[in-house]
Amino acid sequence: MKKLLSLAFAAALILGVFSGCKSNKIVIGASPTPHAEILREAAKILEKEGYEIEIKEFSDYVQPNLALDSKDLTANYFQHLPYLEDFNEENGTDLVSAGAIHYEPFGLYPGKAKSLDAIGNGATIAIPNDTTNEARALLLLEAEGFIKLKADAGLKATVNDITENPKKLVVKELEAAQLVRSLPDVEAAVINGNFALQGGLNAGQDALATEDAESLGGSTFGNIIAVRKGDEDSELIKALVDALKSDEVKTFIEEKYKGAVVPLF
Repeated sequence: MKKLLSLAFAAALILGVFSGCKSNKIVIGASPTPHAEILREAAKILEKEGYEIEIKEFSDYVQPNLALDSKDLTANYFQHLPYLEDFNEENGTDLVSAGAIHYEPFGLYPGKAKSLDAIGNGATIAIPNDTTNEARALLLLEAEGFIKLKADAGLKATVNDITENPKKLVVKELEAAQLVRSLPDVEAAVINGNFALQGGLNAGQDALATEDAESLGGSTFGNIIAVRKGDEDSELIKALVDALKSDEVKTFIEEKYKGAVVPLF
């Protein structure tokens, strides 16, 4: 009997140890660039504090939220809050922000046209086709004088809200991940920061025009750590956000991305 009790106690102790290890593991989904790169820098800090971080990379904007909702991830890091709110509304999920980490300026990148002046009558400009990023792209085109939008369109703007298009531009809506590959076929494209970086482009160096940080888009679209509602104040998430907002990570972002990614802390 004593032997059985001893074995039971040992088994419970072992399970407790493994359970404790598991509770210190953070499984986070991220876009490869720049999010996963930034996370690998933050992981150095987390590991010193006794946490284990597993980074799962995603190439699209849908699967990381579905994986988070189904509890396959602890958190994800790839999106801004307006996109998350739209996703919740469309998919019945209840995901929230645990903190904004950085901002990626949208850029208008050259395709066939190598300057703003070279974008002539009837030119084709590609933009993201998801709701919030499409609006952001259209606001950049408006800021550069190519189009005018309905006064109240704001961050819900679509091509249907274009009221003036003096050059009769063809605004081509594409999946965000396809925009870099579209450049040889269009005069220019407005590209999300992470997909531009993945394609070897830098908003601060390669874009014909970039989003102003004080614009509606620039002031709204900080990239966030998303979690299931109720997890935002958990020990794991607080540790993750603190590591991402550390001086070491800030220096890494500023030195590596040179204005294409801007820390918000």
